[in-house]
Amino acid sequence: MNFDLARKVADAVLYEGYVLYPYRPSSVKNQFRWQFGVVAPRAWAEDGGEAWRMQTECLVEPAGEPVFDITVRFLQVQAEGPESWDKGIEREVVLQNVPARELLAAERAEPFAVDEAIRGTVRLAVESIGPLLKLRVLVENLTTWSGTDRTGAMRHSLVGTHTLLGVRGGAFVSLIEPPPEAKAAAALCSNLQTFPVLAGAPGERDMMLSSPIILYDYPAVAPESPGDLCDATEIDELLTLRVMTLTEEEKREARAADARARAIVERSDSIPREVFERLHGAVRHMRRVFHRGDRVRIRPRRRSDSMDVVLAGRVARVEAVHRDLENRTYVAVVVEDDPAADLHEQYGRFFYYDPDELEPVEAKEA
Repeated sequence: MNFDLARKVADAVLYEGYVLYPYRPSSVKNQFRWQFGVVAPRAWAEDGGEAWRMQTECLVEPAGEPVFDITVRFLQVQAEGPESWDKGIEREVVLQNVPARELLAAERAEPFAVDEAIRGTVRLAVESIGPLLKLRVLVENLTTWSGTDRTGAMRHSLVGTHTLLGVRGGAFVSLIEPPPEAKAAAALCSNLQTFPVLAGAPGERDMMLSSPIILYDYPAVAPESPGDLCDATEIDELLTLRVMTLTEEEKREARAADARARAIVERSDSIPREVFERLHGAVRHMRRVFHRGDRVRIRPRRRSDSMDVVLAGRVARVEAVHRDLENRTYVAVVVEDDPAADLHEQYGRFFYYDPDELEPVEAKEA
C-alpha cells in the first residue's frame, strides 16, 4: 500500500507542537512539550499521566478477501546532552499483508522495541458486524519505567503517535459520515486517544489516517504551503510574518535549538516574494449564495474542534450573511433542534460557517 498521499498530512500530525512560535527553547510555550499523541509507560499513565494505550477501531466493507497494511508512526524523544533541547526521532512499526481472515480467527500481537528506551505491542483483531468488518489496532507501551519526572517519562514514550491503515480487497467506511446502513456499526467503534478518517485522494476508500488530532475525511495540506510550521492550526502567512519580526538574537537561539526550528527561520527569511504572495489565500471553486431564512445542513470541512463534530449533519437556519474587510463571506446560523435556538437568535449568538460548509436543505426534506 502506497501511503504517499496521506504521508504529508501524517507528517504534520507527527510534528504538531514539536516547537512553536517564537521557536525559542526559552519561550514559555516551549517549556511543556510533547502534548499530542503521547503513549506513555503504563506506570506513568496509572499515576495520573498520559495514556499508555491508543486504540483505533474502524469499519471495512469487504470486496473479496481483505488484506491490511498497517504502519504505526511516532517520535522517540532523545536528549542530546544533560541540559540540551530534546529532539524527536521518527520511528515506525510496519505490518504488511495481514489477511482479515487470520485476524477473525485470533488476535495478532506484534511486539516492538526501540533501542533500550521503549518496548511495546501492536495488537490487531477483526470481528464481523453484519456484512461489515470492524478492524481494531491497539498500540500499548509496555516499557518498564518508574519515576515522577515527566521529561524522563517522555523519553520512554511514543509521541505524536498515529496509524496509517490500508486495505486491499475491501473499502473503509467513513466514521464521520457513515452511510445509513453503517451508522449502527459505526456507533460500536471505540477509539481511544485517536480519530480515524478517510485519507488519500478524495473519493477513494483504501486508506485511513488515525490521528490524535481531530481531522475531517480526506485532510490535505494546502498546496501553497511551502513547509511545516509545526502548528497546523495556524495560518502560514501570519506565522511567516511573525518569524520575520524576530530579532537576530532570537533567530540565533531558534537556529541553535533544533534542525526543524532552524529550517523554519531560514525558510521564512528567504521566502521568494511570489511564494509568499500565494500564502494570502486561493479560491478553489465558486461559492454558494445564502439568504436570511434559508434552511441548510452543516457540513464542516475543518472539523478543528469538538463543535464541528457535534454539529456535522445538523439542520440550521440562516440568520445573517457577513463580509469582512477582505471580502470573505461568513454565514451565521442557528441550529433548528437546539432547545435554546430562540434565545440564541434573541441575543445574537450564532455559529459561523464558510458558505462551502453549508448545503441547502431541499424542499422534500422540510
